[in-house]
Amino acid sequence: MTTALHPLYSDLPRPSRLNNPFGYEPNPLCLQAASQLQAYLQSVDCWQEEIARGKMFGVLVVEDRDGQLGFLAAYSGLLAERNDWDYFVPAVFDFQQPDGYFKREEAEISALNHQVDTLTQHPSICALQHDILQLEKERDLQTEAYKRDMSAAKSRRDAIRQSATHLDSDTEKRLIQESQYMKAELHRIKKRYDLLLEEKKTELHDFLRQAEMLKKERRQRSDRLQRWLFDHFVMLNALGETKTLTEIFAPTTQGVPPSGAGECCAPKLLQYAYQHHLHPLCIGEFWWGQSPKAEIRRHLHYYPACRGKCHPILTFMLQGLDVEDNPHEHPAEAEPAIVYEDDSIMVVNKPAGMLSVPGKIEGNSVWSFVRSHCPDADGPLIVHRLDMGTSGLMLVAKTKRAHQNLQAQFKNRTVHKTYFALLEGRFEKHFPEHGVISLPLRPDPTDRPRQIVDHIHGKPAITEYEVVGTDAQGRTRIQLHPLTGRTHQLRLHCAHPDGLNCPIWGDTLYGHPADRLHLHAGRITFVHPESGEEMSFSISY
Repeated sequence: MTTALHPLYSDLPRPSRLNNPFGYEPNPLCLQAASQLQAYLQSVDCWQEEIARGKMFGVLVVEDRDGQLGFLAAYSGLLAERNDWDYFVPAVFDFQQPDGYFKREEAEISALNHQVDTLTQHPSICALQHDILQLEKERDLQTEAYKRDMSAAKSRRDAIRQSATHLDSDTEKRLIQESQYMKAELHRIKKRYDLLLEEKKTELHDFLRQAEMLKKERRQRSDRLQRWLFDHFVMLNALGETKTLTEIFAPTTQGVPPSGAGECCAPKLLQYAYQHHLHPLCIGEFWWGQSPKAEIRRHLHYYPACRGKCHPILTFMLQGLDVEDNPHEHPAEAEPAIVYEDDSIMVVNKPAGMLSVPGKIEGNSVWSFVRSHCPDADGPLIVHRLDMGTSGLMLVAKTKRAHQNLQAQFKNRTVHKTYFALLEGRFEKHFPEHGVISLPLRPDPTDRPRQIVDHIHGKPAITEYEVVGTDAQGRTRIQLHPLTGRTHQLRLHCAHPDGLNCPIWGDTLYGHPADRLHLHAGRITFVHPESGEEMSFSISY
């Protein structure tokens, strides 16, 4: 057996197809392999502090050419600043060698960073910026004061002209000269300050130009280093084909690999398996340690591979393997039920698993259903959306006028919605049974459509909640009233430790898979776009 391949003694049946890394329940063989890895993690003292802060680990159960069972282990990114620890598969490309090109170039880029910081924080820059602000302030005060003097002088000249029946030529000449002088003096004041400001700004520009040149060089070298790095990540697939990360990401929307691409668990595990002629049977990734502040990650919980970095890579690497379909990417076959319809609007009950609008996944959607039911409708139809896994009431506009009116109601937050949800477990006693959750959200750029909590860059997201009881299994039933409409707001507000700390049952992104996502849009209240009548619809969960 190869160095990183660990024996796995088990009578459990071997799967005939690899589970889908983007949607799976951990196979019992994976759980057994992971338990061995977890015991090993606890035995190594030098890692304890780092992994306690949180890290993703993965296992890949494989069989060799003789049919012997074993597993590979990996960690995401670096562990204690290294990617070559025994027990784990190595990096796809080891760019962390101290005397290697990457580290040398990285050190030179860091030196450029230091030069930029030194230059931009130079005392002369602060002094010049202060002087410029003071001069601009003095100029404005001086010119405004002199303009007031000019206005007063003009009033005096006008009074002299009005009081005299006839001005002699000398007096008129003196008045004209006074006006001309004051205008010229205002110009001289402005010119004097302009010259002083130009001198200071030239000095400042020289400093900033040096900094910009250094920043440009830093940016060019960083981009060049990233291209070099991604060109050296040569990925394998089960067919024996190879592609660099640069080639893999070229046809994608982003066009270039994101930072950290190729360093997650799944690509490392598959790469090593292919290189050593090991056949992958099942894969799983789990979180070890504290939950991060932004993401939903819980100790020993299993998670799918990230989509931003890993989806393009694994799409290539899995070619040639028999892989299960992602069970969470199959739209429901059932059609929406029409709850209400008139000439301008329609209210439908969307089944769980159906898309609101057509997407990358083939299948029926609320939009396509309404379009076939109302072929003459001239409106954009969809006013708001529900997640694919969410069931319940959706409001549809059949005319452009109705669509504009209803969209304005949503924008002004006068549409009131109530969702019913079933949480994974019993509601924690220290939370009040009625309250408000306020956690700002933004998309996770490396793992869309997943959202994260971000108190600096996130958009406000507010949810009222009310506990209504428990089911026979002790899971909490809850009502949710979104006061804002952020993507995955209710799901993240329930799952996040700073929210209710209890995911919605069946939430494959922030909790655990189940028969479905138990989130239901059960009530909606709005004003009819034509009659002005308040309308309210409810449908049981």
